[in-house]
Amino acid sequence: MTSASGPAANWRPGTQGGDLLPTGPAGRLAPPAGDGNGPQTGPPTVTIGSYPDYPSAQRVVDHLADNRFPVEHSAIIGTNLTLVETVLGRMTTGRAALLGAGTGAWFGLFIGLLFGIFTVGNWLAVILVGLVIGAIWGAVFGAVAHAMTGGRRDFTSASSLRAGQYAVTVDAQLADQARQLLGRMGMGNRPANA
Repeated sequence: MTSASGPAANWRPGTQGGDLLPTGPAGRLAPPAGDGNGPQTGPPTVTIGSYPDYPSAQRVVDHLADNRFPVEHSAIIGTNLTLVETVLGRMTTGRAALLGAGTGAWFGLFIGLLFGIFTVGNWLAVILVGLVIGAIWGAVFGAVAHAMTGGRRDFTSASSLRAGQYAVTVDAQLADQARQLLGRMGMGNRPANA
């Protein structure tokens, strides 16, 4: 059994001298700056408006950009996030095989095109063989993968994140300028439920 040597050998968390961090693959590590709760967030920001939907918040930032406001100092922040999973339909082994065949056919087409470039003879046949073999293997893998779930997820779905409201924020030193531009637009701070 060999023992480690060098700076890493002396490093022990929670002990005296434990603040000496070992070097990592990217070089010497440094302890976190500030309060240790993550990266510094930058300059303070001010919320200049709150909107019930994303297009309204996007229109505000677009208006600021059109009026030469430095929009790189702004952000759209969605709050009260909700995950919505919309069920699209029932998943059967046959449907899983069909979806797998489609995915496999695309991959087979790509491989067939790749080999077809370097083929001297009938390149179209190489592409078609790649497409067919890809579809067959994709169908097999799709059916097997679905059968292995044991019926625990017999449906397809699409997930999306939705926010309850969208706040437009700007750096504090630019807040007055942004509010003046929004006053001209007629879209100041609106309640989220309006």
